[in-house]
Amino acid sequence: MTKRPRKTSKPLLVDEDLPLKSGKVRRRDPKQPELPFDPMPERVEPCLAKLVAKPPRGEEWSYELKWDGYRLAVHIEPGRVRIITRGGHDWTHRFPGIEAAAREFMPNTMILDGEAVVLNEQGIPDFGRLQNSLGTSGRGPGKLAAGNAILFAFDLLYLDGHDLTKMEYSARRHLLEDVLAGRDGGVRLSEEFDEDPDELLRHACAHDLEGIIAKHRERPYRSGRTGDWLKIKCVQSDTFAIVGYEPSTALPGAIASLLLAARYRDGWQYVGSVGTGFKHDEARRLKKQLDKLKTRIPVVSVPGKNLVMTGPSLSAEIEYRAWTHTGTLRHASFKGLREEEDWSEVYRLPD
Repeated sequence: MTKRPRKTSKPLLVDEDLPLKSGKVRRRDPKQPELPFDPMPERVEPCLAKLVAKPPRGEEWSYELKWDGYRLAVHIEPGRVRIITRGGHDWTHRFPGIEAAAREFMPNTMILDGEAVVLNEQGIPDFGRLQNSLGTSGRGPGKLAAGNAILFAFDLLYLDGHDLTKMEYSARRHLLEDVLAGRDGGVRLSEEFDEDPDELLRHACAHDLEGIIAKHRERPYRSGRTGDWLKIKCVQSDTFAIVGYEPSTALPGAIASLLLAARYRDGWQYVGSVGTGFKHDEARRLKKQLDKLKTRIPVVSVPGKNLVMTGPSLSAEIEYRAWTHTGTLRHASFKGLREEEDWSEVYRLPD
C-alpha cells in the first residue's frame, strides 16, 4: 500500500486531499552516459600459466607463490555459490568450507579465480592430503568432500555487475585486495611479493613449495596459455594417464610401479613408470582399482615382462626432475590420483 510522505518543516506544494498519482516517466537523455551492467557469465575459461625455466624480470611483472592444489572458479551469485573446476564441472558440494566462506561475501556478486589446497602442519600445501580429503585414494572419486580445503584467490573476474576480464591485471589485483582485505578463513588472498624473483623462487624451493607464478601487470584476463602468466617450478609436476602396473614381488596384493602415458596426437605415448611415492596400503588399493580396468589390448606398447595392462581410465599427478633423451620421466614420484573429471589436465606431448 502506498503511503503519503510525512510532513516536513516546509509545507509540500501539493493538495493533501488529492489522490496520489504516478508521474510520467521521462525518457533517458541520450546525452547522458548510461551505466551498463554485465550479466555474470556461466563460466570463464581459465587463464593458464606457461612453463618457463627462469622468472622474467621487469616492473611489468608481479610475482606470487604457485599453489599445489585444484584450480577453481568461485561464483558468488544472488542467493547461491557455485564452485567450478578448471574442466567446467560443478564441485560446490566437494568444497563445503570454501562454499561457506564464499557465502559471507553476499549480497555482493563476484567470480574469484584461485586454487584450493589443504595445508599440512607446517602450513605448506599437501596435494596428497587434498586427494585423500576428496576421496580419490581408494574410496572412489567424487564420494567425499574436502571440508578442510581453503581457497587462495589470485584474481577477480567479475564484481557487482561488472565484467573485469578486459581490465589490466594490476587493476583487477587492486580490487581483489580490497575485497579480501582482512580475511583469513576458507577464502584467502594469494599474497603478491615485491622482491627479486630469483630469491623468491629459491625461498619457495627451500620450503618445499611448487614454485612461483609471474603475471604481466598490463594484460587483460585471457583464457588459455597465452604467456601473460608464467610458471617457474622447483620440481616438475604433471598429470599422466595410468595404462598398467608391474605387480610387486615383495608385497603380496600390491603394485611395484605404475605405467604412465601422455597424450600424443590422437592417442597415447608411453613415458615411463613410477615406483615411489605410495605407501603399502596405497599400493594395495591401487592394485584393486586397476584390476577392474584390465585390458588385453594395451593402448601403448610398454617394454618389460609380467606387466598388467589397463585402460587409461585413471590418471595420477606425478612429480619428476626432468625428461630423459628417450622421452621418459626421470626420478618420478607418485603424488596422488586425479579425479575422473580432470582429463583436461593430462599432459600432452608436442607433435
